[in-house]
Amino acid sequence: MRILVTNDDGYNAPGIEALVAALRLLGEVTVVAPETNCSGASNSLTLRRPLSVRQAANGYYFVNGTPSDCVHVALTGLLDFHPDLLVSGINNGANLGEDTLYSGTVAAASEGLLFGVPSLAFSLVQREWQHLDTAARVAREMVERYKHQPWPRPMLLNINIPAVPYPALTGFRVTRLGRRHPSEPVIRSTTPYGETVYWIGPVGRALDSGPDTDFGAIEAQAVSMTPLRLDLTAHDQAQAVAHWMDVR
Repeated sequence: MRILVTNDDGYNAPGIEALVAALRLLGEVTVVAPETNCSGASNSLTLRRPLSVRQAANGYYFVNGTPSDCVHVALTGLLDFHPDLLVSGINNGANLGEDTLYSGTVAAASEGLLFGVPSLAFSLVQREWQHLDTAARVAREMVERYKHQPWPRPMLLNINIPAVPYPALTGFRVTRLGRRHPSEPVIRSTTPYGETVYWIGPVGRALDSGPDTDFGAIEAQAVSMTPLRLDLTAHDQAQAVAHWMDVR
């Protein structure tokens, strides 16, 4: 099995190193990841300058662009094969609820799905890499299961893993995305030159965190697995729009 690995924290992040180590015995692993941290890059592509691809001493390819750039370049010219699976992560922090709209980790996986590659996005819910070994073990188990029982058609799974010792996990749950309150206000500060600048504030608290949500699973110390789709069409609102515009 040929596995393409990427992330949004950069090619030298502890999360990607742990992920690659966990997957090496399961197949041929190729890493194409951003040169620097690109958290929050979402699905952005770099269109106004060329991208460079270099190879580190450990064999990882790194790109001076976004996570989506990395996957796009890998699948449209860099690699001479089509991966059987794309694995993104392990992210330093959660990607729950609306986080998925901003996440470079999830965006890299969705770029893979756009090209027909089954994709997994792994996130460790607390920062500072606490219990990274738990996340790596979960990733290995899920990829091993995929190897022996592949999906009938490509899919994207967003997987969040509690930062607890592996024995403390309460299992795996298939979840839907929960919802947060709006983010906290921006933080205003002043540069040494007297210029006012703004920092994006922290994410909001969970608003919809029922047991069937990703928030609920994490609260119960279970691994959350949310299948995501790329079709953003609000099908239930199509008739309302047609009526509003008097379209028959």
